[in-house]
Amino acid sequence: MIAPLYRRGIFELLDKDFNVTWLFGKGADGIKELDWSLLKDVKEAKIVRFLNPFYLQKGIIKYLFSRKRISFVVNGEPYFVTSWVVSILARIIPNKKVYFWTHGWYGRESFLKKTIKKIYFRLPTKSFIYGNYARNLMISNGLPSDKLVVIHNSLDYDVQLRIRERLKPSDIYKSHFKNNNANIIFIGRLTHSKRIDLLLSSVAQLSKKGLNFNVVLVGDGEGRKDLEQMVVKLNLPNVWFYGASYDEEQNAKLIYNSDFCVSPGNVGLTAIHCLTFGTPVLTHNDFPYQGPEFEVIEDGKTGAFFERNNELSLAMAIENLNRIMSECGRDTIRRNCYDKIDKEWNPNYQIRVFKEVLNS
Repeated sequence: MIAPLYRRGIFELLDKDFNVTWLFGKGADGIKELDWSLLKDVKEAKIVRFLNPFYLQKGIIKYLFSRKRISFVVNGEPYFVTSWVVSILARIIPNKKVYFWTHGWYGRESFLKKTIKKIYFRLPTKSFIYGNYARNLMISNGLPSDKLVVIHNSLDYDVQLRIRERLKPSDIYKSHFKNNNANIIFIGRLTHSKRIDLLLSSVAQLSKKGLNFNVVLVGDGEGRKDLEQMVVKLNLPNVWFYGASYDEEQNAKLIYNSDFCVSPGNVGLTAIHCLTFGTPVLTHNDFPYQGPEFEVIEDGKTGAFFERNNELSLAMAIENLNRIMSECGRDTIRRNCYDKIDKEWNPNYQIRVFKEVLNS
């Protein structure tokens, strides 16, 4: 596997509580990587790609032949050839267990992919799955429930929690926009797949009804130029292209002081990011095309859903969520968001799951 920066929290807890040898590859496109020096025993295990999308990782299989009792936690992806080899050999070599850390199932698999995955996910000792949605799909496809453990996902929770404790409401948006409109945030890369165009067109439709919103787009990407042109074409005066921001203190202020986040494409870790700082998330309900983090969203409590790629549905959902927040109160919604992350979507929850499974 690689060492994505967003996993710093759980990696550091694993490093503290277990005797871990980390075998990391390098060079994943578009993924910020963790500074390896933060962990005790790290070795490079080169990733070799061939016959795209297949790949393998060198330097892992030799550990199977150690006399020590070893548990392997590997990236659980059928295209990862090394995971097949390690999990199969571990069945016949004493004192070796293999655990997949994986998305598991999406719900859009073809017949061939389903067949392969049914074989693949029977190989490891157990699999750590990001969400209940995927686990339930796997069970419905005949995989044994006792081999599927929900681990969820997380960001650098302890750092974000310290920031959260210092947050206070501010006039950051009132000062910029010079109005009292509700504020919608999107934070992430401005790519075409994120469907920010759908957000802008929905806000334009609502403005025709006299419902005005401010929109702040935190991020940059290849879609920005098209979005800027769209803002002019739709005559939307209250859109702030904030740009890319790598300052988590500032990101926290922007999220905390927003009324809600709208992520019209797949939502991914943005959902955890926003809920951590008390802001609900609105995204589409076509779950086979979602990231597993959509599960943090409880309709009407920590966000809402709309029909994928449907401008009218998104406009209605924005209007409804804004009404719900007015009725429930911003502080109530904020507490709902905190509770969701603090209970299960953080490294402390994940390490408890790892300990329960790996020490059994």
